[in-house]
Amino acid sequence: MSRKQKLIARFNKLPSDFHYDELVRLLGYFDFKEVGKGKTSGSRVKFENEAGVCIYMHKPHPTGLLKRYQLKQVKEKLDL
Repeated sequence: MSRKQKLIARFNKLPSDFHYDELVRLLGYFDFKEVGKGKTSGSRVKFENEAGVCIYMHKPHPTGLLKRYQLKQVKEKLDL
């Protein structure tokens, strides 16, 4: 099983310890890029792919662990 497949399988389980950095890597596999809104964007981030599909979320802090509802929202957008 490749790294990509392992990460997708882990994400599909909606673990309570899924980190923001893992999400960025996962979304990269689906051609999503983090769109910067400048210095004033705060913890709000936007991911967009070439088809124009957008995913908005708050960057988790201070631990970087995503909440279950955030994982479900991303999973819904990715159709996994």
